[in-house]
Amino acid sequence: MKEFSLYAITGEEFHPGKNVVDVMEEAIIGGADIIQLRDKTGSKREVLEKAQALRELTLKHNVIFIVNDHIDVAMAVHADGIHLGQDDLPLTEARKITGKDMIIGISTHHIDEAKAAEKEGADYIGAGPVFATNSKADVTSPVTTDYIKQVKAEISIPFVAIGGIKRHNVNEVLEAGAERICMISEISGAKDVRSVCMELRAKLEGGN
Repeated sequence: MKEFSLYAITGEEFHPGKNVVDVMEEAIIGGADIIQLRDKTGSKREVLEKAQALRELTLKHNVIFIVNDHIDVAMAVHADGIHLGQDDLPLTEARKITGKDMIIGISTHHIDEAKAAEKEGADYIGAGPVFATNSKADVTSPVTTDYIKQVKAEISIPFVAIGGIKRHNVNEVLEAGAERICMISEISGAKDVRSVCMELRAKLEGGN
């Protein structure tokens, strides 16, 4: 898979009145190089329509497009990949459906989960939640930056730090060894999405 560093996940509840495609385009222009459609409440048809629109957007800008959970939708729109949680379809079963070329990311909260995901062939893992977060209803307890350090030391596939990461604490995550960060509300809920992403990208590239 292509290299990436700033991972933006849709969070429509954080930008009422704004179109999700417009918000994600601002994120991409600001420096996001991987986008995930995450929709836990919409109908399958609604999710498909959003996925189609976001697939067009990501192709236009040549960035990676991931669909959360909905393997059928991801395949229907020719997304680059899917992202699965610990309670979703097991990675090995998902791979039988997607084939070898589709990216599969796995959420992990413990080093044993990370090692299992790596062994089973995940293309990348999510490591978190690093801090407390209100972006997800089913969130687990914060894993802290200690988990980031552990994953950095013990896992060889790409990992992205996620969960409660904000502009004011992102340096802690980067100092712990993360080279990729993922955000929902900090990006989607920003008044100026493009500027926020530009700031985050600068931090990822070595700025303060």
